[in-house]
Amino acid sequence: MITSEQTEKLRGWFAGRLPDDLFEELVEVAVDREEITVIGRVPAPRLAEDAPAAEREAAVTARIQEFRERTREARMAVARDAEHRFRRKVSWGVVCDGERALFTHVAAPVMTRLRQPERQVLDTLIAGGVARSRSDALAWCVRLVQRHTDDWLAELRDSLEHVQRVRAQGPDAEDGSSTQDAEEG
Repeated sequence: MITSEQTEKLRGWFAGRLPDDLFEELVEVAVDREEITVIGRVPAPRLAEDAPAAEREAAVTARIQEFRERTREARMAVARDAEHRFRRKVSWGVVCDGERALFTHVAAPVMTRLRQPERQVLDTLIAGGVARSRSDALAWCVRLVQRHTDDWLAELRDSLEHVQRVRAQGPDAEDGSSTQDAEEG
């Protein structure tokens, strides 16, 4: 697990490495074992205040696409540096006028063993048209849990970080090289 201090260092590296004019604001840098996701805010298109919803939606979609195409080379250069340094793929996304869009992201396979009652849940989601496959159904379940338990998961992550700090201070603590490895790897 990545500690909050490691995440802060990672966010700081991106804040320092990204071109100043790339985003209005660096909104989020999220990291796990496989991927770093960088999300920034881009300016909303200028529209009349009374612009219809369909016009606003089309303008935001076009702004996001324009940003993606225009900044591709700069983002790829930063991603190459980050992937070399942190040994993870870099994914990109933006927030524009409240709309969040991911350009690229890693879909990492996760192997699991499920008993029949658990498989039946997934199969019911498939039969009901909620998912196309067991893999899709499992991803749907994870998103549902995530949506409804964000506070609990945040508290659990904080507790895990505390455990890591206590372990690092124990009698078997190494010279600190494992912390550096986690930051870079």
